[in-house]
Amino acid sequence: MRHFINLKDISVTDLRKILKDAKKRKSLRKNLDNLDIDKGAPLKGKLLIQMFEKSSLRTRLSFYLAIKQLGGSTLTLRPDELHLSKGAESIEDTAKILSNFGNAFMLRTDKDIKLEEFKKYLSIPIINGLSPSSHPTQILSDIFTIEEIKKKSISKLNIAWIGDSNNVLNSLIAASIKFSFKLKIGSPKKYQPNKNILKYIKNNKNKILIYDNAKKAASAADVIFSDKVISMNDKVNKNKKLNFFKKFKINKKLMSFAKKNCIFLHCLPRGSEVDEEVFLSKQSKVWHQAINRVHVQKSILLYCLGKLR
Repeated sequence: MRHFINLKDISVTDLRKILKDAKKRKSLRKNLDNLDIDKGAPLKGKLLIQMFEKSSLRTRLSFYLAIKQLGGSTLTLRPDELHLSKGAESIEDTAKILSNFGNAFMLRTDKDIKLEEFKKYLSIPIINGLSPSSHPTQILSDIFTIEEIKKKSISKLNIAWIGDSNNVLNSLIAASIKFSFKLKIGSPKKYQPNKNILKYIKNNKNKILIYDNAKKAASAADVIFSDKVISMNDKVNKNKKLNFFKKFKINKKLMSFAKKNCIFLHCLPRGSEVDEEVFLSKQSKVWHQAINRVHVQKSILLYCLGKLR
């Protein structure tokens, strides 16, 4: 049984197998509609149970289509409907029930410890659909998108992240170490990666540079990533925080420091961190990026359920 909680815990060999499978599966669906089932229906009879403790659009839709296209079904649970959320049932007991009814469990959670607790008691795979410290399914899908557009391995590209240090960046850092690509991070000093992440970077051979200057981070980039500065449930003075990021806004001038064929990616939803001109430009691949999550998450499900070909 294989879980998919953090990119740090998965070998680059297995991550590459997932990406290779996703590429094959996407190519075979060129003439199929969204709900048409893949040839062979590899997950026929399998049930994916999903639970969202945080708002979700792309993760919810993409996992729904992923399991459907593989021939299985999905059931989405709301935390407020469960005894668990009211403290009337333990994670242990909830996990045992989930294991008896489902074949895999996807959790989008507000606490990292819940992933580990569920993993401890589940007898089915658990997939991290987003947690406060990481968003692995998003970043693996983004690597798929980058390599598809650039037609070369990400290890040969210069990647830039400009914005807040958050769960998505944490997974991008882990991916940089796994896939050995150059990553330049541009964030205000106050919002750069925390001590644990810096220690992780230092303890691994890496190509990661951190700047408090957006132009330096964007210089010669093949890809520029960003994310919403005010994240879900971000309990801060919003105006004060946004003020720190005024010089880190993704606009046409900042994009000019990157390579001419640089692409812009954003995991969405967007905020004031990117100009409309860039977001809707030909360099922006955000819609391409969003739909690719279906293809990669199909291969993640197959990996977790031991069906990856």
